[in-house]
Amino acid sequence: MIKKTVTLFLSLLFTFNSINIMNAQENTAQHLSSSQQSLIKISALTATGDIAPLKIQLNTGLDEGLTINEIKEALTQLYAYCGFPRSLNAINTFKTVLEERKAHGKKDIAGKEIVVENKVTDKYEQGRKVLEGLTKTPQLKPAPGFGEFAPRVDYFLKEHLFADIFASDVLSYQQRELVTISALASLPGVESQLQSHLSMGKNTGITDYQLADLADIIEKTVNRTQANTVRKIIGKPLAPKTGSDMIIRISEIEIIPEFLEQYTKILEEESSVSVNVEPGVLAIFPMSQKENPAQIRIIEIYADKDAYQSHVKTPHFQHYKTSTLKMIQSLKLVDMEGLDKETMSQIFTKIK
Repeated sequence: MIKKTVTLFLSLLFTFNSINIMNAQENTAQHLSSSQQSLIKISALTATGDIAPLKIQLNTGLDEGLTINEIKEALTQLYAYCGFPRSLNAINTFKTVLEERKAHGKKDIAGKEIVVENKVTDKYEQGRKVLEGLTKTPQLKPAPGFGEFAPRVDYFLKEHLFADIFASDVLSYQQRELVTISALASLPGVESQLQSHLSMGKNTGITDYQLADLADIIEKTVNRTQANTVRKIIGKPLAPKTGSDMIIRISEIEIIPEFLEQYTKILEEESSVSVNVEPGVLAIFPMSQKENPAQIRIIEIYADKDAYQSHVKTPHFQHYKTSTLKMIQSLKLVDMEGLDKETMSQIFTKIK
């Protein structure tokens, strides 16, 4: 009787441990690997143009098992999503990283050779088929809407991006979608393209768990507001818009009177674009003194420091800054502290 009891106990214990091991393996498979996390961070920082942290992540990516050619291919692909300047800056940074690692005696793995040329006769058809596989929907020729309006863009998209670039198997389609999603998740104003690629990513086998992980990485690498864009699309709870490092500021600006009309127009354009396009810009509210219209005051509210740092790097802010420099007599930035942050979310709601 005792022997049977012990045997039964051992059998149940073995079954219990087996289930725990299987569950642990399943949970591990559902989340991102260390090399996938590195690929996401590298792609995000390339898109935002943050070279110093990018250099750190390039080193980490190599240490986590990414090959030289996998990173090269990711940085090359990214020019299609964040432009040649940032892609080239990232490639030059990677070149420096490899030279420094070699000087320190580190031997990095080159990996699979990158395909240099694509000899397919009909590249448009090749790209169209690749896109059909990613979207799992028929792709008309030309693409409805933009493809009919601007056929050359449709051809570039199919023949170059989804044919020439995707012809290299150094990265899998799943890895390529992680690269693309990470870049688009880091850039404001591209939510529709991000939504499309999130669907494509799922079609390559990327799970909701992994996309939730990706959003967490974007929050730490870029900012919370960009991460919430991903969470919103995949139906995950949003992180609070404002953090403990929320920035509230009053800009006190005196304009040279002869430039007042020109300055006001530029300011209106910049503030409108910032609030409408950047999720982390909660308010930019310009005002002028009644008795002296050249005295401008701007209430600025940013979700956190990362949102502010992202804002000052945008093309529309840089245009505002450079084009109004000669118009400003004096500028004083006054940082403020909110006395009632619990009701902060109600600001301006009555106007709506």
